[in-house]
This record gives sequence, C-alpha cells and structure tokens, in this order.
Amino acid sequence: MKFTAIIEMGESGWYVGQIEGVPAAISQGETTEELKENLLDALRLVLDSHEVELN
Repeated sequence: MKFTAIIEMGESGWYVGQIEGVPAAISQGETTEELKENLLDALRLVLDSHEVELN
C-alpha cells in the first residue's frame, strides 16, 4: 500500500508532515529523513489502533 505525505517547513525551522487521507498521522522532524521515519511510526500507530477497533 502506498501513501502520500505532505511535508512543509514549520515556523520553528523543523519539518512538519501529515499522511494524506490519514489526518491522525502527523509528525515533525529536524530533517526530512527524520520526519519520514516519524511519519511511518505515526502511520503504524494509527493503523494498529484501527486494527484493534475492528477486532
């Protein structure tokens, strides 16, 4: 499954991002690489929480 991330530079100088179509999957990072890792973690948490709700 592929997801699209929207990445912007925040006012603090950190990168902020959100997974398109998954409003709860948001994060930030000092670099784009750190942000991407953090977004993957956020997406996993969202998907895991929905898996529990479905069971």
